[in-house]
Formats: sequence, structure tokens, C-alpha cells
Amino acid sequence: MSEQLSGVEKRLLIDIAKDAISCAVTGEMQPEVDLRTLPPRLREHGASFVTLTDSDGELRGCIGTVEAYTPLAHDVQRNAVGSALRDPRFFPVRPQELPGLQIELSILTKPQPLVYDGPDDLLAKIRPGIDGIILEKGFRRATLLPSVWTKIPDPVKFLSALCLKAGLPEGEWRRGEVTIHVYQAEKVTDD
Repeated sequence: MSEQLSGVEKRLLIDIAKDAISCAVTGEMQPEVDLRTLPPRLREHGASFVTLTDSDGELRGCIGTVEAYTPLAHDVQRNAVGSALRDPRFFPVRPQELPGLQIELSILTKPQPLVYDGPDDLLAKIRPGIDGIILEKGFRRATLLPSVWTKIPDPVKFLSALCLKAGLPEGEWRRGEVTIHVYQAEKVTDD
């Protein structure tokens, strides 16, 4: 997605996520998202992450996709349910938590390979606060969204955290044997 989403498109995506979470948490049938009624941008294939925080601002769930393979509206709906019920770091969201739950959507651009020559070049090429990063080595893969830079602003610590998330030693990125892709994300909140 190259252009920013309109206010109407953002509102529709937030509503889709809210409905999906509410139905999933209360055990109701998921509403069908009728693509014919949505703006063209929401019918295009898109990749998203849905991040949930509680009333204290603490992370409550975050699930997403980095590769677009389904209409964006469907991707948001599926990731909203996953974030509420299937993030392995947390117990499923309970119905009493719904009123205080904050929803943040990250709509991702297509990941691009980052060619670099050694750890210093990698540090010079990544853009803190702008780039989300996907790190891969063998079958191990992890990503951190651009919004994570607010919690881990140091590029060395950011890459180390990414390695740990992928199940690799924290300094693995320094060895030059990892593949790096970068992407950007448009943040959508319920404001």
C-alpha cells in the first residue's frame, strides 16, 4: 500500500477488528466481511499486525502477517482474533477486559531486502523509528514493528532483541549470516 489510508478506511478497519475481537472473546459467530461493500483499498491484498494493550497500556496481544496474501480487511479480522485469543505469550482476552482494550493496527508495506556489508553497514542502513525489520536465518524468523523503536531506540539493542525473538543468540546479526528485510507501517488507532 503506497498511499495513506483515508479516515473512512481507517474507521472501517478498526470496526472490523473490534467486531472480530468482541465476537471471538464472547464466543459469538464471526461476522462475515462483505468485500463488495468496502472501498477498493480494503479489498486489495494487504498485511497487518493487530496490537492490543490493556487499560494500563501493557501489551495484551500482538499477531500479524508480514506478507500480503489475502484482502486487507480479512487479514485485519483474522489477526484481531489471533491477537485476542492466540498470542502464546498471554492468556486469551476475557469478556470483562473488552471495555479497556486498546486496538492498534499496523498496515505494512511490502518487505524489501536490505543488502548490507557487515554489521556497521547494517547499522548505518536501518532507520530507527521508520523501518520494521524482519530477520531470518535458516528456519528462524522474527520481526519487530517500527513502533517497537519507541521501546528499544538503540539499533544494537533492537537487532539483538530481534535475534532473541527468532531464537538465535543475541549477537547473531553481527556475524553477517542473517537475511534482513525492512518495511514501513501505517499506524491506525481508535482515536
